[in-house]
Amino acid sequence: MKHIKIKNTNDLIPVGKIICIGRNYLEHAAEMKAEVPESPVIFLKPSTALVYDGDKIIIPKISNNMHHEVELVVAINEEGKNIKAEDAEKFILGYAIGLDMTLRDVQSEAKKKGLPWSIAKGFDTSAPISDIISANEIKNPHNLELICKVNGEIRQKGSTGKMIFKIDKLIEYISTIFTLERGDLIFTGTPEGVSQIHPGDIIESEIYGIIKIKNFVVAEI
Repeated sequence: MKHIKIKNTNDLIPVGKIICIGRNYLEHAAEMKAEVPESPVIFLKPSTALVYDGDKIIIPKISNNMHHEVELVVAINEEGKNIKAEDAEKFILGYAIGLDMTLRDVQSEAKKKGLPWSIAKGFDTSAPISDIISANEIKNPHNLELICKVNGEIRQKGSTGKMIFKIDKLIEYISTIFTLERGDLIFTGTPEGVSQIHPGDIIESEIYGIIKIKNFVVAEI
């Protein structure tokens, strides 16, 4: 079973659901030539998708076009259903930097056929994540700068203040559909600048000035 670790502690928490939000930044919706959603776009990853700082990201043989998507991740602290936005903060354990690795060619083909695209998002190593920063150490989660570098070049740089659906509203909406449990993760969407990566690339992702991870890209053997 996969776990998340609280930074500067030995606390390991089993991960349940990984709930991901699509098209939560206007500029990313535009670069994907997608409509701006009226309500959050939700998809899931299995916990087996998780890898950690220093781990390899493996491009599966089924894809020739993997993209990086850097995201703020919210870790849930306790069980909740039908949570009100004004109460959402007490359900937050903390925050992390994460990557939603996407097989863009596999996803595009599935969309054309009207099929689910779980494979494109949920494959093994598709969810690199950092340790969890305690919520009380983040004064304002909507005033953070997310950065993704590939081989030292900045590919993505965006503020969480540009989220279409803020974290409290996401928790409110998600909890009407799924009961949230301790150890669940919410990947809150990516800013613009997603691009293809290749075997041999080094991806560095960070919440600027707070926490970062480095991952190495390899092809499946």
